[in-house]
Amino acid sequence: MIKNLIKILLVFFLISTTVHAETVKDISISGNKRISNETIFALGQINPKDDFDEKKLDLILKKLYDTNFFSDVSLVITNNILEIDIIENPIIENIQISGIKNQRLEEDIINSLNLQNRMSFTDTLLTKDIETIKKFHKSAGFYFVKVISSVSKNEELNSIRINLDVIQGDRAKIKEIFFIGDKKIKDKKLLEIIASEEHKFWKFVSQKVFLNEDIVNLDTRLLENYYKNEGYYEVEVLNSFAELNDQGSFKLVFNINAGEKFFFNNLKLTLPEDYNEDDFKDIEKTFKKLKGKNYSLNRVDKILKEIDKIASLKLYDFIDASVEEQIADKNKLNLNFKMQDSKKYYVERINIFGNFQTLEEVIRNNLLVDEGDPLNNVLYTKSIDKIRSTGFFDNVKSEVIDGSDPNLKIINITVEEQPTGEITMGAGYGSSGSTIGAGIVEKNFLGKGINLNTNFELNEESLKGIFIFSKPNFNYSENTLRTSFKAITTDNLDDFGYKESETGFSLGTTFQQYENLFFSPELAVSLTDLETNSSASANLKKQEGGYGDFYFNYGLSYDLRDSSFNPKSGYKTNFFQTIPIVSDRSEISNTFVTTKYKTLNSSSGMVGKMSLYLKGVHSITDEDVRVSKRAHVPYSRLRGFEKRKVGPIDNNDFIGGNYVSTLNFSTTLPGLFTTIENVDFSYFVDIANVWGVDYNDSIDDSNSIRSSTGLALDLKTPVGPLTFSFTQPITKKSTDKTESFRFNLGTTF
Repeated sequence: MIKNLIKILLVFFLISTTVHAETVKDISISGNKRISNETIFALGQINPKDDFDEKKLDLILKKLYDTNFFSDVSLVITNNILEIDIIENPIIENIQISGIKNQRLEEDIINSLNLQNRMSFTDTLLTKDIETIKKFHKSAGFYFVKVISSVSKNEELNSIRINLDVIQGDRAKIKEIFFIGDKKIKDKKLLEIIASEEHKFWKFVSQKVFLNEDIVNLDTRLLENYYKNEGYYEVEVLNSFAELNDQGSFKLVFNINAGEKFFFNNLKLTLPEDYNEDDFKDIEKTFKKLKGKNYSLNRVDKILKEIDKIASLKLYDFIDASVEEQIADKNKLNLNFKMQDSKKYYVERINIFGNFQTLEEVIRNNLLVDEGDPLNNVLYTKSIDKIRSTGFFDNVKSEVIDGSDPNLKIINITVEEQPTGEITMGAGYGSSGSTIGAGIVEKNFLGKGINLNTNFELNEESLKGIFIFSKPNFNYSENTLRTSFKAITTDNLDDFGYKESETGFSLGTTFQQYENLFFSPELAVSLTDLETNSSASANLKKQEGGYGDFYFNYGLSYDLRDSSFNPKSGYKTNFFQTIPIVSDRSEISNTFVTTKYKTLNSSSGMVGKMSLYLKGVHSITDEDVRVSKRAHVPYSRLRGFEKRKVGPIDNNDFIGGNYVSTLNFSTTLPGLFTTIENVDFSYFVDIANVWGVDYNDSIDDSNSIRSSTGLALDLKTPVGPLTFSFTQPITKKSTDKTESFRFNLGTTF
């Protein structure tokens, strides 16, 4: 009885699945004028031998509509004939855009539009393009932009002309930026974190002074990340909003609830049973060091990167890494880093969409997973983050979909490009003199990821110009190729009787040699001309003339700071050496710099800093070192003394020496005047010496240690950042020129 019932149900099921499917003897297409029958067959994936049930007909409809070629499609089966009746969308004869005053902006918009000449027209795509035009304008500060569209149709040719009239309006300026709520951090620091700036009449170059929704969203993310790196785990930027005033400018307000500062408590690593715990023993050591320290998002990310590195080296390909966070004792965090096996999938294909200007290879160069690789979710996530970090794109979206086989996956990446060029201008005035400068930066030249940087600087003594070209992943080596051209003129004829002009070219690269260790080799060629007058010293007159130099330079950088911005612990060490290959004087120089950071008080955020600077220069052919190659105490490393006015003197000119050493101690003072929002204080002690005169031992100054101590003040003014230092020299030589007060005021345009 049961067997018969099963048979009956099976027969009923088979009948029900075929009752709606019909065998088609012929296919008839009507209504098409421009598009051939064969093309419609291909677009709809129509095969006369198929059974045409409701599912198949729906699929044909979907594929035909997805082409945007048709405004209406009708499918009817009559007497075993599939009748396809279509109405074609009109073709675009011409698109006219008017009202955009900036040619570069207009070009970027045109390249980003969906509708183009000789394409099919749809109202949906027109609506999207109008939103694209508005988005580009709002990114440029035209917050009140309007777009009026008009369409004229030629019924006979089934074509249309589109006119888009753009009314840009005035640019939306940010008059003031406010931070409200339980923010716990001074406005001065928060203004340094965000990208938006307050508009001033002299800021005629910067685009950051105009209201931009994307930049405001970026500001919110920057604030959240900064607070979390400061230990405020539960921070909330409750909202950010702009208020329009009567003058047509905006007041940008960020409402922040910082919450309490959190500290790391118990950290553990959970591994699958078949993983070797010894492979991850260094992670356990890191956990012990972090217990009791400030919570930091950067520290968590570094642990995840280290886990990923170990997993890759040990060939744990199919893994997922996640972090479970649990609050303990109100302001302590227990973290569980969980490693678990993911399903074993391979990457069949990677599709990239939306890159109208950026070459596809530039995007693919940032991928850590490739077609044919295991789909490692950790590397996949890092790849998307790397694409975002290029700064080429306003938005990056990605998805993983099923491939042609159950074990294969397809990665789709969609990008929205954004302007990558920037013009900057700046000026500064201080006790050491005034400086003006300007620069042009393009981060994605010709869509090839090439970085171009041109800038010049003019002060009372010199004029400097430099052009830098850098190409990431040159020749698929994962290294950056860097070339530069420079021209520098230093005029000291009136003061010390000499003028020096230098032009040069360099070719170099930078790459990671080992973990946290970067190597930067460079070949440099320069031509130098030294001119003197009657007031120059005898030694300078002997050096007058032209010089040609061909150098091999290199640098080593070892960075173990907890963060490159506003570090609170760790250290960074740099070593630079210039080696003459062909040179008229063959000077060789060595520079060593190491800086250590340490948090002195976690609750207040007090951070101490110690830095050692050593430099030596001499000629390997025992000739005198040229005046331009001699070593001087860096101005920032010896406060309380005038710039380049310490050390050996010849003909009233402070000529520097063959050797320089400095030792600097400083600490922030966050507890001082906490109610003043726009000022920070720090205390410092500077110690320095410059000695060695190769051409005259009688003016050597080797036994004179210079030292000073004082208070530094960083003030945020309406014009720009203002830096003061009040210094008391402790030890000095009678010929040194001292200054008890130093300041510098800078701004950008």
